[in-house]
Amino acid sequence: MSKKFIFLGVLILIALLIFTACAKKEEKPVEEKKIKVVGVYATPLEEPWPNVIHQALLKAKETLGIEYEWVESVGYTDFERVLREIADTKKPDIIMGDAFGNEEPARRVAKDYPNIAFAFGSGGGPMNPNFAVFDNWIHEPAYLCGLIAGKLTKTNVVGVVGGYPVPEVNRIVNAFIQGVKEANPNAKVKVTFIGSWFDPPKAKEAAIAQIEAGADVMYAERYGVIDACKERNIPCFGSLLDQWELAPDLVITGPVWDMYPTVEYVVEQVKKGTFEAIDLKDFSMMAKGGAKLAPYHNWETKLPQEIKDLVEKRKQEILSGVFRVDVNEGVPKSD
Repeated sequence: MSKKFIFLGVLILIALLIFTACAKKEEKPVEEKKIKVVGVYATPLEEPWPNVIHQALLKAKETLGIEYEWVESVGYTDFERVLREIADTKKPDIIMGDAFGNEEPARRVAKDYPNIAFAFGSGGGPMNPNFAVFDNWIHEPAYLCGLIAGKLTKTNVVGVVGGYPVPEVNRIVNAFIQGVKEANPNAKVKVTFIGSWFDPPKAKEAAIAQIEAGADVMYAERYGVIDACKERNIPCFGSLLDQWELAPDLVITGPVWDMYPTVEYVVEQVKKGTFEAIDLKDFSMMAKGGAKLAPYHNWETKLPQEIKDLVEKRKQEILSGVFRVDVNEGVPKSD
């Protein structure tokens, strides 16, 4: 081969390399489509139940890069209209929220928008193809709180104020009672349901009535109970969120619901195009990090070590699967 052809070949090769390098330089990286999520909440975000979902989605905005907006205090008459308006105008990939009192409207809307993933707090089952359900399965840490309450009470009377006697609430209250009775067979537990998901004055009034009847430790299943405990200087347990800041010297701990494992799973499934209408229950259990006991904060040094040891022992047994807290959804009986 002549030197001329070799030289020409080298020139062509160099030209190809330069062209390829320039082409790569001009290529813009393909941006991953951001998943758009809208939260729709019947009650104000001041109420812990929707706030748990809201906080998880705010975290997902930072960690998973989702677009997130929300509407709160929708109530129980305009829910369907608001959902349809969001589906039509926002065109989100995911709609999340609390159904329960809005169960039928939420399911009707989901049926009409099969390309949107709906994930709602619900006492019912999933609905194909796009309505997944979840719930606050915090009965395990509620049981641990019951152990503490049973050991702490001096009057042998413990109080609980809840919203409605529905299965989702009943299993939490029953688990708390299970812990109280296991730790202190002589203890009595008073249970009051206020007939509302959000009525802080009514919850406070019910709690004060129990305190006046002898309760010296309270479980605040509803927002407003901690205010009564502050007024009467009674130790208590928060619920759903770490509510320590509401009364730093009185809130011992509480069952915490962490929706982030659920949110992360739903977002990743939608990204992959593999979202299914399933019951997301497992993601709200202690084993997957969806339920936990809030830190003791100010009670870290006030709570006797033997009580903390008892709680830690049971906690590890729950996590390892050798101990199961009863799932009792019957209406709790007040002693």
